[in-house]
Amino acid sequence: MSIEALKAELATANRILFRNGVVDAFGHVSARHPEKPDHYLLARNMAPANVTAEDIMVFGPDHEPVGDERRPYLERFIHGEIFRARPDVQAVVHSHSPAVIPFGVVAGAKLRPVFHMCGFLGAGPAHFEIRDVRGPGSDLLIRDRELGEALARSLGTAEAVLMRGHGSTVVADSVRLAVYRAIYAEVNARLQCQAITMGGEITFLTEQEAAAAAATNKGQLARAWDMWASQA
Repeated sequence: MSIEALKAELATANRILFRNGVVDAFGHVSARHPEKPDHYLLARNMAPANVTAEDIMVFGPDHEPVGDERRPYLERFIHGEIFRARPDVQAVVHSHSPAVIPFGVVAGAKLRPVFHMCGFLGAGPAHFEIRDVRGPGSDLLIRDRELGEALARSLGTAEAVLMRGHGSTVVADSVRLAVYRAIYAEVNARLQCQAITMGGEITFLTEQEAAAAAATNKGQLARAWDMWASQA
């Protein structure tokens, strides 16, 4: 994919995430540069709903804009350090998805796949506790390289990481799959909360069911993307 096409896809991704309630005035989605693997693409500091292809900036390995003086997101380190740590990752979504947040703050709560559309959650996402790095007085934002590196370590080989008191981050091998995962992580969280209120034991997908479902759904990704893009 050309850099121009990727910028257009990222702009669409921002608007899709807004329309589906994953981001509001805050949150962001990035992609690895198609020609320079140690660079990445991310919008300038603005609300996702308003992002166009012209708003996409290029960042270098130092997390600074390349030839661009526009204001960047404070938390660009989330994206850059995950790309550095995970060569398999091509796209990252960071959000404050509301139904997901409780699973990062309630002791013993674990987000697990309750239906086939969320097989990518597997045995559950990773967890990041910023107090382990910065103590009890931070603003919880990933605002420098040290925190970005710590978040990437917590993510490990998982597809998602919950950030206590903050939000979550999902990764994938394409922008479209990262958007899918961010949307359905929110859907799964809502459904799991509903199931909890019913009082019975919840039957989650087994890891084998989750893997099989995730593989099937990846093959159907175009159906969802085309619908979301037309709406956005």
